[in-house]
Amino acid sequence: MAPETAADLTSLQVLRHVDSGPRGLTDAQAEERLVTLGANTVPAWRAPSWPRLLVRSVRDPFTAVLLCLGLVSSLVAAWGTACVILLLVVVSCVLRSVGEHRADRSMASLRDLVATTATVLRRTSPDGTPRAREIPVEELVPGDVVRLGPGDLVPADVRLLRSGGLTVHQAALTGESAPVAKGAVDAPGVTALAGPAGPPDPFGVPQLCFQGSSVASGSGTAVVVATGPRTRFAAAYRRPGRREASAFDRSVHGISWVLIRFMLLTPPLVLMANAALRGRGLETLPFAVAVAVGLTPEMLPVIVTTCLARGASLLARTHGVIVKRLPALHDLGAVDVLCLDKTGTLTQDRPVVDRALDAAGRDDPDVLRWAAVNSWWTLQLADLPAPDALDEAILDAAGEDEPLRHDGVTALPFDPVRRLSTAVVRPPGRLGLHTLVVKGAVEAVLERCAMEPGERDALLALAAREADSGLRLLAVATAERPARTRDWTPADERGLTFAGFVTLRDALIPTAADALKVFADRGVAVKILTGDHPGTAARACRDLGIDLGPGDLLTADRIDALTDAELARAASRTTVFARCTPEHKARITDALRAAGHTTGFLGDGVNDLPALHAADVGIAPRQAVDVTRESADVVLAEKDLTAIDHAITAGRYSSGNIATYLRITLSSNLGNVIAMLSAGLLLPFLPMLPAQVLAQNLCFDAAQLAFAYDRPHPAALRRPTVLRPRDFLRFITGFGALNAVADLATFTVLFFALHSSGAADNEEVFHSGWFTENLLTQALVMLLLRAGNRSAQGRAPSPVAWAAAGLAAVGLLLPLSPLGPPLGMEALPGLYYVLLAAVLALYATGLMAVRARYVRRSMRAGIAP
Repeated sequence: MAPETAADLTSLQVLRHVDSGPRGLTDAQAEERLVTLGANTVPAWRAPSWPRLLVRSVRDPFTAVLLCLGLVSSLVAAWGTACVILLLVVVSCVLRSVGEHRADRSMASLRDLVATTATVLRRTSPDGTPRAREIPVEELVPGDVVRLGPGDLVPADVRLLRSGGLTVHQAALTGESAPVAKGAVDAPGVTALAGPAGPPDPFGVPQLCFQGSSVASGSGTAVVVATGPRTRFAAAYRRPGRREASAFDRSVHGISWVLIRFMLLTPPLVLMANAALRGRGLETLPFAVAVAVGLTPEMLPVIVTTCLARGASLLARTHGVIVKRLPALHDLGAVDVLCLDKTGTLTQDRPVVDRALDAAGRDDPDVLRWAAVNSWWTLQLADLPAPDALDEAILDAAGEDEPLRHDGVTALPFDPVRRLSTAVVRPPGRLGLHTLVVKGAVEAVLERCAMEPGERDALLALAAREADSGLRLLAVATAERPARTRDWTPADERGLTFAGFVTLRDALIPTAADALKVFADRGVAVKILTGDHPGTAARACRDLGIDLGPGDLLTADRIDALTDAELARAASRTTVFARCTPEHKARITDALRAAGHTTGFLGDGVNDLPALHAADVGIAPRQAVDVTRESADVVLAEKDLTAIDHAITAGRYSSGNIATYLRITLSSNLGNVIAMLSAGLLLPFLPMLPAQVLAQNLCFDAAQLAFAYDRPHPAALRRPTVLRPRDFLRFITGFGALNAVADLATFTVLFFALHSSGAADNEEVFHSGWFTENLLTQALVMLLLRAGNRSAQGRAPSPVAWAAAGLAAVGLLLPLSPLGPPLGMEALPGLYYVLLAAVLALYATGLMAVRARYVRRSMRAGIAP
């Protein structure tokens, strides 16, 4: 039965429609319906198996490039190169798949923390007495009669049969922060209220409660009308199609294709140049393949996976943050826009009293005292299980002793038709009188007060001004009546004397203001996407210190009037988006991405799912509804902005190391390739043997593992870390050219040193000299072009410093070791080392000067250096 159909019927008609009664179903009926209709569950995503994750990791662009190079190497019988490449691919894929599999297992363990039972009335036989029992939510069927109490999750779509002071939180479905009053209404015409965009809003129907909401206060008995995939909860959940590429994927793909073009051009160029100028044929093919491999950052998959896996492991251990998709950690580091809801993130899910005002808008503590009398005695005499959030706020502000000065007589609790509650009390020292204290919605109270129309209009205008400023209002009125013994009824709520207004605002999260300042300092713009009233959202922003200008707030109706291009421009400069539906949130997130931003989205309800999938990285707290938590890329232990800051820091930490690795490796490799191609055309022999190129690459690759354990400079954590292909191309071209100049200067040094020693035609000595120079220049590049510096590291050597020292030692000692002759190298003359030291000193000076200029330009452009 559709919930909308249940809204148009009386409770008796609904019970007949689902073939049930106030006593519930029998066990036999429930079992039969469970077999016919299926379990009360939303289809959940199954975590991919480890073999599937392993196969998926092979689709990484660099991994595919390496596999192609390995295939070419095997075709030309360069078995050493092929084996090394295959080993790197296997290690990278295993590391990535194991990390993601562990994250999926951690997510599976969170299911145990979610409530999975409901209180239902069942009978063993048609004539049996119904008994309340706890059963798994999955076993609920249409026609079951369930009981709801404070804190309960609504287990299915239900129609209320009885209720007492029932209010529910529907934020997971609608985004509204305030609890919504519900009641077993059978009055004709009480149906859905109009939504912000005009059409009827089924969530505003007082007699219906929906799966995914929770009971804030009161109690109720309801009949289940829809379960499983037929609920509104399931209808709001749409399995997305193929997800768009994330920021990490786009960046890696862009850099990959730049390198792929270089690598595809390198072997043919080497072959053609050697054939035209030196008359060499296919014998240079292994050398050409080795040069192409030398341009490739072979360790990138391993470095990326190791950096992200270490960051994800550290987050899980220290902050309880689970990264389900490893590349999402890089996306967090690149986030420059964070979209989030207001309730539960910036404000607590409870109100606090702001002021108590009289009819003239002046502060009046008597109004708060009368409101507290109403809240206290309604709670005591109406037999409500617990006060709702508004009553709790009033009692906290007024103090516990104030209501006890009056003696309670009776109470008429709040219901969604009257929209007010009444407490009847005996005023102290005044025998024979009863005082009616009425509190509720402004319009409902004012229409029961004895006043002139002009006075009522003035009070409504005052209430509208306060509401526009983001405050929630309750009106309070009183009436003195002669004491009596017969019952008081809603018909007595007339001829009241208006007392004043109680204004309430949302309580702020204690850490929210500080977290917002930290985000601003880190270059992350916060966008608030909320279903609340624009005034409520603006008030929360002002309380948090966020200054809103005239164009900093957009409402849903204005968003609907914008094209996608207009919304992309408006979204970049807007801070608050109010009255948002799930579709609005997703469209805003898409618009921000279209404007070039890397977006993160924090959500916990079903209404957040579309935006969660539209963002580069979806974030959800552990307490989020199941489908939202399972759809997220990152899961927080608590819905706390501080945890997101920790995650962003970890993402920038990992991304900074990856970016540093890429800059150093690609610039050094490009310089070596340019020099090697030039030397191949100038020399009568190959500048390096394929085995020597492979050995050099292996040494450099081993040293590069240190980047996964490096400590970036704090400046690298102050701005989003984005792998921009154009920026990388400019960097590697500039520093690669400088590296090539140093290599070509080494040719001159080698020629002079070898000519002085009478070994100008000795290929082995030339190979040894260039091998040593290459490893020493790469060690210098690792030290001088890394993201950190000595001031950030203190006196303790960093892992990169140790790795660079080891690389330099290998470069100096390998030609002298027993491994030198098998690799075609031999000892160098002493003069070469003196001249090489001079070249390296000039090269280091040039590196530092060019890097300082690059850092200044990056800081002016707002890019992390």
